[in-house]
Amino acid sequence: MDINWFNEKPKECVITLAQGNLTLNKAAANYFEHAYSVMLGIENKQRLVVIKPLNKAEALKQDIPENRKYKITVRSSYARITNKAFVEELVQMFGLTLGTEPLKFKASWNQKDQLMIVDMKEVL
Repeated sequence: MDINWFNEKPKECVITLAQGNLTLNKAAANYFEHAYSVMLGIENKQRLVVIKPLNKAEALKQDIPENRKYKITVRSSYARITNKAFVEELVQMFGLTLGTEPLKFKASWNQKDQLMIVDMKEVL
């Protein structure tokens, strides 16, 4: 008997940009399970958004100014970063149109640097 067993492919990391927040799907949220807060960055030339998780010890240290750390809410099936100013900056910087429907972007995890990289070049 020649059986080919079903093997579900890993889900892609997707970040949804909506009015005032970024939502990470379950595949992306898994990398932030132990995050106490995050840092948000923009790489303008390559049109990337970078999300760096901070554990509680890193977040509470005074090494990083408070205005560079943002709250992340992690649930069982998603994670959300609420920051209206950051979303507005992305919309303006990348010329996006954000109406009633959110925009979705592919993301990937950089294991070496422990960063989520969001590719803003193409809306899914």
